[in-house]
Amino acid sequence: MPDFTWTIRVYYEDTDAGGVVFYANYLKFFERARTEWLRAAGISQQIMTATHGAMFVVKSTALDYHAPARLDDELKLTVVVEKMGRASVQFVQQAFRLVDGREELLATGRIKVGCVDAQRFRPSEIPAEVLAAIQQLDRP
Repeated sequence: MPDFTWTIRVYYEDTDAGGVVFYANYLKFFERARTEWLRAAGISQQIMTATHGAMFVVKSTALDYHAPARLDDELKLTVVVEKMGRASVQFVQQAFRLVDGREELLATGRIKVGCVDAQRFRPSEIPAEVLAAIQQLDRP
């Protein structure tokens, strides 16, 4: 499946006292990239909840850090669907620093999201309309 990419800038609020991106902020960056990935598929999470009574929640994360990002760095975030189930999606995501046309790998994450009933927070199948939009986006 093709990569989805989204570019961000590191702001002061993203860094610790040493000017390095605080490790937990990569989870925020990856979350934002997945949200933009859904938008690219034409999916609004608010509308999905209102229309289908379903929402995505993070089930698990695992991150490996390779190099630090710093204040003002430009980062490229990738989203790749590794596996899709009836009620879950497993992603591999990466963060790269962009410098002079080069990419330096900073972090790699494996994130699994599940679809849940918005009222009961119990597992629920991904709505057919949402699943079709995701599958369309992920075609080469």
